[in-house]
Amino acid sequence: MSSPILYTLRQCPYAIRARLGLLLAEINFEQRDIDLRQKPTDMLAISNKGTVPLLVFENGDYIDESLEVMIWALNNNDPHDLLLSQKPHYFPEMLSLIARNDYKYITALEHYKADTRYHNPEAPVYRKLCESFLFDLENRLSQHKYLMADQLSLADYAILPFIRQFSHVERQWFREADYPNLKQWLSDLYQDPIFSKAMTKYPLWESCTNTQTAQHNDLTVIS
Repeated sequence: MSSPILYTLRQCPYAIRARLGLLLAEINFEQRDIDLRQKPTDMLAISNKGTVPLLVFENGDYIDESLEVMIWALNNNDPHDLLLSQKPHYFPEMLSLIARNDYKYITALEHYKADTRYHNPEAPVYRKLCESFLFDLENRLSQHKYLMADQLSLADYAILPFIRQFSHVERQWFREADYPNLKQWLSDLYQDPIFSKAMTKYPLWESCTNTQTAQHNDLTVIS
């Protein structure tokens, strides 16, 4: 049986999320890094949506939502118990927290990024909207090491790429901001070998000329 193919973009937070999910589940996959300005015809033939991540299976089925990729992968293999199977009541709370990230925080983050880039005076307004979510994460991390408990979970890895993105918008501001627990959480996850592997840079994939296959079963997650 062939490994699934993941079309991805190195710095896209949604694509980072999908790569993390597959790596954490120790699922072999063929990684195809693309340029969104020159989308491969193979990719567009599968889904004309033209977005990443796109996980394609041998039978032609595919998943084009990052969180769905993570959940699919961890339902197949969850060696680090990131779904917190021993605490099933946490799962709805995890999904709720991730939904806040995906449907409220990210909207404000996109405005914050754009307004900062183009020196729009409304940038601090959207930064403040982002902070309402960051305050919640900071409070959670003051109570336990990770977002849900003292062990890593789906929520940590699903939210990480978007907090990383926020921290890069105004780096000096973030360095001086009063989020000690959130900064420690980021630092801990950055040191995770799986995160480093997820951020490995590959040559761009081109149809029929170059592929990059990722084998990641030798990695271990931080504790």
